[in-house]
Amino acid sequence: MNEFHLTEDQQDCLQELINIAMGQASDQLARYLNTFVYLKVPSIESVDAKNLMETLSQQKNTLAVISQGFFGYEGIRGEALLVYQEEDSGRIADLLGYEPDELSQDEQLIDISSILTTTFLNVFARQIDNQMSYNAPKLLPNVKDKLSEHLQQMPFSWDLALKVNINYQVTDYSFNCNMVLLIPETAIINIKNVLDRILAEF
Repeated sequence: MNEFHLTEDQQDCLQELINIAMGQASDQLARYLNTFVYLKVPSIESVDAKNLMETLSQQKNTLAVISQGFFGYEGIRGEALLVYQEEDSGRIADLLGYEPDELSQDEQLIDISSILTTTFLNVFARQIDNQMSYNAPKLLPNVKDKLSEHLQQMPFSWDLALKVNINYQVTDYSFNCNMVLLIPETAIINIKNVLDRILAEF
């Protein structure tokens, strides 16, 4: 077993923690946005750098990606990518209750991304007795050209990453977006240690 790959028990534990966090986060978002928010069961997989870039660059009709770094105690850190499609871009102002021309589309994307990212990750952090801090969200409008460059500039390696893919659906506004959480290999062992501690308590 490669030290960077999760065992079946670790994967099941992480899946359960994320499912619980999703339920609580969707409830918080629904109250904040005053509408029903549905989160699909996420996929969790290990990916190498080549497959990661291919997967992210194959997103069709992608308008923009908002990237936001997160880091907590015990060496847990990573990058959250919020992926938006062109057909959803015009619905964000209504979703957030902005007046016409109150904020630019880029500012709206950054606002909704920060809300979606921090709500979910704060709830997840509480599940593992942790606390998250965040970098400022960064807009990557030219996805195919900028995403690889953006990841390569980070202070840790993406040779291998743990990828968690979550889809948000806001029913009243026919709004969807994908959140991709990337845990770099330097942090995978740290999150495995946390999972092992949780498993040992049961």
